[in-house]
Amino acid sequence: MNKLGSAPPAVDPSDGKTRVTAWSFTTLLVLLYIVNWGDKAVLGLAAQPLAKELGLSASQIGLVGSAFFLTFTLGGFFAGLLDRWMTLKWSLALLAIGWSVAMLPVVVSATFSVLLVSRMLLGLLEGPSSALLHTAAYSWHPREKRGVPSACLTAAASIAKIVIAPALALLMASYGWRAAFVALALSGLVWLVVWLPTWRPGPHGEDRSPQAAEDGGPTVPWVKVITAPTFLGGILAVLGMYALVSVVLTWLPSYFEVGLGYTRVQAGTMFGFPSIASLVLMFLLTGVSDRLISRGATSRIVRGVVPAVGLLVCGAAMTLLPMIGTPWVAVAVVSVGYAFGASIFPLFNAGLAEIVPPRQLAGTLGVFLAVMSVGGLVGPYVTGLIVDAAAGPAEGYAAAFQVFGVVAIVGAVVALLTVNPERDRARLMGTAS
Repeated sequence: MNKLGSAPPAVDPSDGKTRVTAWSFTTLLVLLYIVNWGDKAVLGLAAQPLAKELGLSASQIGLVGSAFFLTFTLGGFFAGLLDRWMTLKWSLALLAIGWSVAMLPVVVSATFSVLLVSRMLLGLLEGPSSALLHTAAYSWHPREKRGVPSACLTAAASIAKIVIAPALALLMASYGWRAAFVALALSGLVWLVVWLPTWRPGPHGEDRSPQAAEDGGPTVPWVKVITAPTFLGGILAVLGMYALVSVVLTWLPSYFEVGLGYTRVQAGTMFGFPSIASLVLMFLLTGVSDRLISRGATSRIVRGVVPAVGLLVCGAAMTLLPMIGTPWVAVAVVSVGYAFGASIFPLFNAGLAEIVPPRQLAGTLGVFLAVMSVGGLVGPYVTGLIVDAAAGPAEGYAAAFQVFGVVAIVGAVVALLTVNPERDRARLMGTAS
């Protein structure tokens, strides 16, 4: 058994067949994450028709968005427990079923209370998913090659906005907002048909053999994990960016439609513009980072400095938004700024995965991503309040983006000074028992 408590790979990771299997399972995990992000994005797409039908204010829609992230945050803390109680195969299967069920109550009874409760249930069930999905994907990829797989998972959010959001917008335009909720519920169940008979863990994950279960493998005290500078600096960076992500998910279509004057279908289609830009930049950065790590570059530079600089660019772009009066220029600035900000997630996640033993990875990512999602708790509701208090929708949305741009800049500076996976890995593994 190696020093991280995992058994040597049963198969050769360099074997071509193993690589095909690894990327096949990674693709399957990405598909589930696309469903996950589609479930998140549908509220933003349906915000205006829901407000009209139910008589809701902007702050009420924002409250629903923030309530989702409240339970999403709480759910994230259960990732480690789920990973200990059951296999990844069944934990992800049960979560997918739960998401489908949570989408349906508001279809049957469309009231503010039902919408609020159902979105909170969905948040609770989606909370553990990101940590478990990353743990599953990392089991098929070695440490030095986890940047691109992590980017693929992060890209699910972009794919959902580029492909799924326009499709849902057209579906809602033709059949009403309820059709979008039903379609997403069915998609999760379809995914299960492929997942259940095929999934198996890869050679780079935690060893769950009887012998490993008996010795337990090394562990690091949890207080040392969550107080490591890489953990804390990464948290502050992704916290601000995730607040911005939640604002984009909940309010960007409304900003394009009500603030900038585009039609509902145009707004739904342009919802994917920031994600197209982020996909290109994210795969460029993570592909280069994996090559650099393989050739001896430090994680301090590749998974600390690079994402921090990207977040600085994002924050600067968002702070400029209130100064822009031309709609297409505002769309371009949001898109480019968001692209640089979204690129930080796979790099920070891959860096964090380096500092703990495999048996603590799901729990560490669960806590990290749960705290990160506090930004989502704050973002939508604060934006709703700012928009309600502003002179007009365009001014309100631009001011909200500026506020979260400043928060992103602060987080970037902190991460630039603190994130260093090699240093913290050496410190933490020295305290492993």
